[in-house]
Amino acid sequence: MTEPLRLGIAGLGTVGVGVVRIIRKQAALLARRTGREIVISAVSARDAGKDRGINLAPFVWEQDAVALASRDDIDIFVELMGGSEGAAKDATEAAIAAGKHVVTANKALLAIHGQALAEAAEAKGLMIRFEAAVAGGIPVVKALSEGLAGNEITRVMGVMNGTCNYILTRMESEGAGYDTLFEEAGKLGYLEADPNLDVGGIDAGHKLAILSAIAFGTRVNFAGVELEGIQRIELEDIRQAADMGYRIKLLGLAQRSARGLEQRMQPCLVPTGSPLGQLTGGTNMVVIEGDAVEQIVLRGPGAGEGPTASAVVGDICDLARGLRMPVFGQPAAGLSQAPAARSGLPAPYYLRMALVDKPGALARIAAALGESGISIDRMRQYGHCEPTAPVLIVTHKTTREALDLALEAMAGTGVLASTPVALRIENL
Repeated sequence: MTEPLRLGIAGLGTVGVGVVRIIRKQAALLARRTGREIVISAVSARDAGKDRGINLAPFVWEQDAVALASRDDIDIFVELMGGSEGAAKDATEAAIAAGKHVVTANKALLAIHGQALAEAAEAKGLMIRFEAAVAGGIPVVKALSEGLAGNEITRVMGVMNGTCNYILTRMESEGAGYDTLFEEAGKLGYLEADPNLDVGGIDAGHKLAILSAIAFGTRVNFAGVELEGIQRIELEDIRQAADMGYRIKLLGLAQRSARGLEQRMQPCLVPTGSPLGQLTGGTNMVVIEGDAVEQIVLRGPGAGEGPTASAVVGDICDLARGLRMPVFGQPAAGLSQAPAARSGLPAPYYLRMALVDKPGALARIAAALGESGISIDRMRQYGHCEPTAPVLIVTHKTTREALDLALEAMAGTGVLASTPVALRIENL
């Protein structure tokens, strides 16, 4: 008879408790689907006395995650602590050194140390599975590495942070400002302990870097992701975008070209009627384009106990069935180091700025754009309130390099009352 597959779970927060619940509730179903009983041998967390609403008495308790990872009575180390350094990194390295497979939901750990961990694991014939690290319950990692393995991937894009999507869609539907909804998201428990991980685009940037590695056969390069958060988006931007037939989304996009690997996570305007434009609330969506499949759209819950724990258990089941494959879909030692590149593809841009209310101010801004080779599609002044004049400009297609030159020239005109907000318009 096949021996049970034994788990050691480090981290008993929302996701960890969710995994324990699924393993218990679906024990018979999991055994039928994998041909092997899946059991929990030991667990670890910072506070052994905390009431987590679940009975943990049947499991051995290890205060130290590194000790848990090294135990002889576990086959898979399930890392659900989070963070790119400290206990999560130390325990994952210890698990690999001890010959254990790893299942993790830790996007920061993989975005920063994924290459080294993958090489260490593959050298010992071990697996690291991480479906839960990207887009919660959406099986996007499996789709890229397995279902679409016969495709040359041309582009990956999507909304990968539910908190930002929640704030932006509520700004539109409720007419509430960013600060109000940021506070509301915090009270609802949607924000990370460090909120900038969410609203600053860092969390979503980690996910994009991981997907890029799988999609394009490159080493994970989080440092190459252009990051811009949603903190400067105002209600007026939401309204103006809607008036033009767009919605604002924190959009991630990765594609490879002769220039290198372009990875950017930034707020953009997308058409209201597009799949991404219709995405509301805390839902995530990933769009994948390949030469054979053309385009597929994956949509679902990007966080939460059930969806994320479901993804963790799915990875455990793959290991129980005997699945063995490289961590990022191709042997880690052979992954290329693609240079980071900025987008060379022109696009229209939305610009909002406040000008000092004096004669010739608008003409100087138009001149700065013209001297950088940028033509104006539309321009309007609205909500005049002395001593400044709010101005909205939509450009014709231009490159980001040209726009940056124009913005630098604008800063020297002496007529800007605030730093302009510049958002790319993606006509998907």
